Amino acid sequence: MEKPLVLPIPTVKRFPSYLRILHQFHERGEEYISATILADELGLKPIQVRKDISYTGIEGKPKVGFEIKELVKILNHVLGWDNTNEAIIIGSGNLGSALAGYNGFRSYGLSMVGLFDNDIAKVGRKVGALTIHSVDELPDFIREHRIVIAVIAVPANVAQKVADDIISLGIKAIWNFAPIDLKVPSSVALQRTDLATALAVLSVKMQNKLEIAEDELN
Repeated sequence: MEKPLVLPIPTVKRFPSYLRILHQFHERGEEYISATILADELGLKPIQVRKDISYTGIEGKPKVGFEIKELVKILNHVLGWDNTNEAIIIGSGNLGSALAGYNGFRSYGLSMVGLFDNDIAKVGRKVGALTIHSVDELPDFIREHRIVIAVIAVPANVAQKVADDIISLGIKAIWNFAPIDLKVPSSVALQRTDLATALAVLSVKMQNKLEIAEDELN
């Protein structure tokens, strides 16, 4: 039996950037692209790009590079973006509502089909194409729609309970936007998007740029 492909997480994080560049070059009418060009566009080393792409099984042609259409197709497949997975959002506050109203997820193989909240006053309201449901409806909704992916966008003090509850209902993957580290079974895939960390990195990068600019002036 063939072993499933196991990709290093740093490689997975670079794949969307490769796809962005590939789409740009395809729109220009280019049919092939080299690892060197991809590396230059993204500030990487060509050897890193070649190593990343080697996980897909695609081999470039000497002096020509990789066929763009083929590489786009296999990268989308490896990332699971060539199939649409349905997901739900729990929490209809500012962040949850923003996620519910974003239509771009479909480009990445993700379709938001349900939005839930424990605030009865919000139930029945429309957010984009979604109607807010009561969390009491979660068991039936998850079962009927066979949902395995959930987005958590609730306050930190209730996030762990929400995670525990939906895992017991069959959720196998959680995208966590709550400002807390969740504890989940090893059988559940977990990805946290930490806005505070991202902002901290941006602030430090900005400060470094300002200091460099000031040194150059002096």
